[in-house]
Amino acid sequence: MTKGHREDLDKAKRGKADEFYTQYADIEKEMSDHLGQFKGKRVLCNCDDPRESNFFRYFAANFLTLGLKSLIATCQGHQQGRTKGKGPKRQGGKDPLKGDRALAIEINEVGGGLGPFAKDPSALLGRLLKNRRNSVRELSGDGDFRSEECASILESCDIVATNPPFSLFREFLRQLVAHDKKFLIIGNINAATYKDVFPLIMGDKLWMGHSIHGGDREFRVPSSYPLDAAGHRVDPSGARFIRVKGVRWFTNLDVPHRHKPLRLTERYSPEAYPGYDNYDAIEVSAVSRIPCDYFGTMCVPITFLDKYNPSQFRILGITDRQNTSGLRTRKYTASDSPKYNDLNARGVILTDQGYKPKYARLLIRRRDPDD
Repeated sequence: MTKGHREDLDKAKRGKADEFYTQYADIEKEMSDHLGQFKGKRVLCNCDDPRESNFFRYFAANFLTLGLKSLIATCQGHQQGRTKGKGPKRQGGKDPLKGDRALAIEINEVGGGLGPFAKDPSALLGRLLKNRRNSVRELSGDGDFRSEECASILESCDIVATNPPFSLFREFLRQLVAHDKKFLIIGNINAATYKDVFPLIMGDKLWMGHSIHGGDREFRVPSSYPLDAAGHRVDPSGARFIRVKGVRWFTNLDVPHRHKPLRLTERYSPEAYPGYDNYDAIEVSAVSRIPCDYFGTMCVPITFLDKYNPSQFRILGITDRQNTSGLRTRKYTASDSPKYNDLNARGVILTDQGYKPKYARLLIRRRDPDD
């Protein structure tokens, strides 16, 4: 992640202005791996203003193809940068879709004739709400996913699909796990190293989606969002976009690539794969360099998760300050280095120039054929 991107995300976290709208094409591409898993399901997009959200747009436009039972979208009130859309009138001439209300939209039936509306979430919503089996209501609270009201809606659904606030990713995932829900959500790959996320990965309860393995992704942001990083643009209509690196899909929906063995072509040598000073493991600097003839413990970048096949490898832990893996063989002190605290937070290689800490690494091992 570039300095500019990181500063943008830091500002979002500080101001809770992390209202990033995912591109339709990114949702469509990832969903190609999951089409059969949504049949007969109640899908919840609980961080999604249906007038803006491409998650709502995708699931509404593909309601029949996916065979959904229902689609629910909830959003907070007082959202900024909203596109002004025209919604259907309601009793007394009031339109709950106007203004910045916290809403719950429920779609239970989708007929034909959506083609002219499918490219605009607001227009699509207006069309769907002409059907009396579909509804919109104002929430009594602020629409925060953590509220008791929204948690009750979550409990009634089968699968959650959304882009949760970057600053609240841990809390969002914690709630999904507590309610034992299936999910397909977007986050930053660094979230995999969080102490309350990594155990889910180790326990094979969470993995990466297949469609994003690197590069950056573009998100639309509210009009109030500062565009002071290099990766941004404003389209002819005035919509604002930023590019963010390290984006990944996090899911517990099975995907075919999880069962595809990683092809290994490199061969081990002590010169090519130095050992760690504080772990009984070798350094593998890139996933493509995992040796085909080594069965000991290896330290690999967290991008290994993009290729992880639980039948081929075991994840033993992560290099961290708390030594949660229990595999650290040495703890540094002030007599070793003035930066001993930093060394203890990482895997360390001893070179001619001294201690060389590595960024967070996964500790993995090849599975024996009989495992």
